[in-house]
Amino acid sequence: MEKAQSQDAAMASSENSALKASWLRICDRLKGEVGDVEYRMWIQRITLGPLDDDEITLYLPERFLRDWVRAQYGQRLQSLWREENPAVQHVELRIDKKAQRAAKTGDDAPQAEEGGGAANLSISAMANEDAAALDREEAVAATSPSMNEVRNDLAVPLDRRFTFDNFVVGKPNEFAYACAGRVADHPASPGFNPLFLYGGVGLGKTHLMHAIGLKLISRGNISVAYMSAEKFMYRFIASMQSKSQMEFKEQLRSVDVLMIDDLQFLIGKNSTQEEFFHTFNALVDAGRQIIVSADKSPSDLSGLEDRLRTRLGCGMVADIHATTFELRISILEAKAKASGTPVPPKVLEYLAHKITTNVRELEGALNRLIAHADLVGRPVTLESTQDVLKDMLKAHERRVTIDEIQRKVAEHFNIRLTDMSSARRARAVARPRQIAMYLAKQLTSRSLPEIGRKFGNRDHTTVMHAVNRISELMEQDPGLAESVELLRHMLES
Repeated sequence: MEKAQSQDAAMASSENSALKASWLRICDRLKGEVGDVEYRMWIQRITLGPLDDDEITLYLPERFLRDWVRAQYGQRLQSLWREENPAVQHVELRIDKKAQRAAKTGDDAPQAEEGGGAANLSISAMANEDAAALDREEAVAATSPSMNEVRNDLAVPLDRRFTFDNFVVGKPNEFAYACAGRVADHPASPGFNPLFLYGGVGLGKTHLMHAIGLKLISRGNISVAYMSAEKFMYRFIASMQSKSQMEFKEQLRSVDVLMIDDLQFLIGKNSTQEEFFHTFNALVDAGRQIIVSADKSPSDLSGLEDRLRTRLGCGMVADIHATTFELRISILEAKAKASGTPVPPKVLEYLAHKITTNVRELEGALNRLIAHADLVGRPVTLESTQDVLKDMLKAHERRVTIDEIQRKVAEHFNIRLTDMSSARRARAVARPRQIAMYLAKQLTSRSLPEIGRKFGNRDHTTVMHAVNRISELMEQDPGLAESVELLRHMLES
């Protein structure tokens, strides 16, 4: 009898360990998909429950969290579980009653009980790097009494890797960089409050915001709160549910600098916009600095209230353009040098040509190459690059065709499509044709002779001249640069 019980216990322990290992792998995948901030905010607060037949139970400490995770991540959790463990066909999200009671009584957060909680398989403890990040936050907070007052889980820790010193500056981002440096040196100065940074994904907006915050905090006696717009919304709703709105308002409005990342997530959230608007006004009226980022300029953020758009545009608005080939090369050279691993120039050029829209992914590709070289003990080569990054490079294959570019440019400048390959040299035709050649070089993998053939069998030197000429004119003529960037975005989207 005892032997049978022992075997059953061993089997149960083995099953629990397998479930926990599966859950850890799922969390790692989700963390890679949603990023550190969202992971800590939502996924990390999930605890693992038992597997009953084909249904796995996951627990969250609050109803609001449960509902949010179910709406945002429910389907993804189910598909990941099915991939990880075919025995799991359904995911049930429930509220951890014991965690709720502990929160009310002030007890330490417990592991959920067998059958009514997390089956002693909670993995809500932070991963090592997250714990280190919070340790850094504690250290930064300790430099200022006011920072300690406003932490209370309201703000996200600043990443010490994101400094001004390691931000690579080029034509597409030099204005935004200069504005960020001005605010870091002289917060709330006239004309720079608020500071609104906008641009596409992975171009450096978050890096600059962290750099500003780190520089301000290093001076001491200044409180900085940084959070995503999504977290602002979550904290606001949670304060309403717990009837602690006044505490939430007082904490936010007591900071010297408030930074809100990805403001576009407030579109359609009217109550949260209302609260942000009043917080914005209170801080600016008190001479405090507001820094905001989004994927579009204030005037283009349709869905935001007009009064909020107006307020956001009344300070300094700085955009970060898509990276140029030269800037991507500079970024890769700086990262490769910092790693200490030799990376041939031809590999850097290859990456800069292949991954063009997202600096974050560009750096990630280089990190994978360096890690592979260190682990297998072989140098980085062009051949190993193509092999190690084949999945990433496939996703970044340029699908824009020269025909599409010619058609879009002709429409934009109101000329005939046949003018792209005609011999006409009138400026009204020649300049758009040069722009189309420039975009063909930037957005396709075609060689100069191949591009020339698509433009009326022109020589490759004609294409090279067009590319160089448009590059020069973009530096001299902001209107032309704006038109070219608009066409690029339209084609890439």
